[in-house]
Amino acid sequence: MKSAPFHINLFFIGLLLKAANTVCAKPSYPPVISDAREVTYKNASSLNLKLWILEPDGHKKGDKKPVIVFFFGGGWRGGTPAQFEMQCKYLASRGMVAITADYRVSSRHQTLATACVEDGKSAIRWIRENAGRLGIDTRRVAAGGGSAGGHVAAATGTIKGFEARNENIEISSKPNALVLFNPAVALDDIGNEFVLPEEKKSSLPERVGTNPRKLSPYHHLDKTLPPTIIFHGTKDEAVPFETVRLFQRQADELGRHCWVVPFAGKPHGFFNWGRFENEPFRKSMKETDRFLSALGWIKGKPTIDQFITHKENPSDQ
Repeated sequence: MKSAPFHINLFFIGLLLKAANTVCAKPSYPPVISDAREVTYKNASSLNLKLWILEPDGHKKGDKKPVIVFFFGGGWRGGTPAQFEMQCKYLASRGMVAITADYRVSSRHQTLATACVEDGKSAIRWIRENAGRLGIDTRRVAAGGGSAGGHVAAATGTIKGFEARNENIEISSKPNALVLFNPAVALDDIGNEFVLPEEKKSSLPERVGTNPRKLSPYHHLDKTLPPTIIFHGTKDEAVPFETVRLFQRQADELGRHCWVVPFAGKPHGFFNWGRFENEPFRKSMKETDRFLSALGWIKGKPTIDQFITHKENPSDQ
């Protein structure tokens, strides 16, 4: 049998390498994010916790741009800020300052979820406190995240307390909007409508570091909830879809704006760059764009199609 021509073999090898890089590669820790400015926002557990900041073209210190900070997922155990690199790069291309944050997790810092929430609040407070050097508007600060990071973001927008010592609590740690990806919003039962499995219920106090209800965003919803958008797969086995529907219903009853965008048949983590040929990434970021446009934070039509084409085929540009 004759072998395929050399140029055809190279073509298929290139396709395989592209697929491996797009789908199989896992984000690194610590992250290496091109074009990002790296700063320390907090020292905790004898370590410097950092932010990776991406800015719009031509951004200046005197600007007052909207800003979003993302918190990675990983069950409060692990994960990396690199998870939200592409979301940050897209939103920076749309005129926002976009930040992905590190925070303490059990595998690296022997901490519990209480520390994760504390660090999330510290990051938001640091961003507001440094608005002048960041060129951002303190009234347009969004928090986002996925899974446990979605919980951290949701907690900053709903739960009082869990503030770090020696910080100026007169500077608010509460965001003005929430962008959540399969977030853990219910750490306790919701009446008879949602009941945690016994094995999860028994393990949560040790993982969380307090009574789980104290750290459960659903159970702290009130009329101060910021405008919120939630992306969630209907086949999520880690964080049941019904929990975000109940969160939305309660927000509606309180007169707050909460949108849930379902992804039919999709599992946990569906939104990450490289999954499902980037279609969930495309849709979730297009809807994020529309959500932020409706708030008046960014202008113009979404450019996510061009962004993805450029990132998937940089050599064609």
